[in-house]
Amino acid sequence: MLTFLIFFLLLFAAQLAYLQLARRYGIVDNPNARSSHSQQTIRGGGLVFVLAVILSWIAGYLSMWVSLAVVLVGAVSLADDMRGLPQWPRLAAHLIASLALVLEWQQQASFSLGWIPLILFLVIGWINLFNFMDGINGITVAYALVALGTFYWVPDLRDDRDWILLVGLSCLVFAWFNFRKKARVFAGDVGSVSMALILGYLMVKIILLTGNPWYLFFFSLYGVDAVLTLLIRLRRKENLFQPHRSHLYQFLANEKKLPHRLVSLSYAGLQLGINWLWMEGIGLDTFSWLPGLVFTAGLVGVYLLVRFWATPTEPLQQASKR
Repeated sequence: MLTFLIFFLLLFAAQLAYLQLARRYGIVDNPNARSSHSQQTIRGGGLVFVLAVILSWIAGYLSMWVSLAVVLVGAVSLADDMRGLPQWPRLAAHLIASLALVLEWQQQASFSLGWIPLILFLVIGWINLFNFMDGINGITVAYALVALGTFYWVPDLRDDRDWILLVGLSCLVFAWFNFRKKARVFAGDVGSVSMALILGYLMVKIILLTGNPWYLFFFSLYGVDAVLTLLIRLRRKENLFQPHRSHLYQFLANEKKLPHRLVSLSYAGLQLGINWLWMEGIGLDTFSWLPGLVFTAGLVGVYLLVRFWATPTEPLQQASKR
């Protein structure tokens, strides 16, 4: 316990130091028409997640391949936060990091090499999905804490509990500065991308160990919001590479004027309830198609109803041109 207290204090001191450096060198996020905030805010505070991974490796809690993968995407994403990068170095970093995780998974569970392209597609897709969902105060850290807490209690991941706890402590440190009415710091790409890789690693690992894909429902709220928003934007023939405010959580925070922290807690709380339902109610010991399909249909139906209520009557792309 003393070891983790020392780690917590180190992470807190590192976060304070980063705030000073970012303020000095102008690593800030400036609000624009697509933003959900109205004041200049320091970005890149999610660097503390990467530091937690480095400390986990130093302490012997985490393997070299996973640590290097997180450090790689974290370094490239931090450079993007500081001065902006073309898309290709970011995607290259995501691909290389995902390949490093494949090497780690191969040592933990045997699977056919034919699955590697699908795994890479899912991991890189998840990284970008998680990054897109980082748009209001507290949503990334609250959702990450729920995911990490759930993985901590999964029996098949008991060997990962020490480093999961350490990354969770880094989330608490970041939340102190971010989970506020007016956040002092945003996670930035370095935070959302590195956390996405951490969670993606744990998700693929538990699926490979158990053979049960329904563990994916631990990410179901982010999944349904991101995927259905993408489909809606495709239907509207929007440019998918341009920033937008079309996710349900953005409608709730911006158009319905709900407090950011309330929306963030709602996403995290609902996801926690879903995780509990699958772990303690439906059960994940065995795989069956029926409960997963029924749950998916119900979740999509509820999501569409809430989205219909929250969606502004005037298309956002028209309003933003005024």
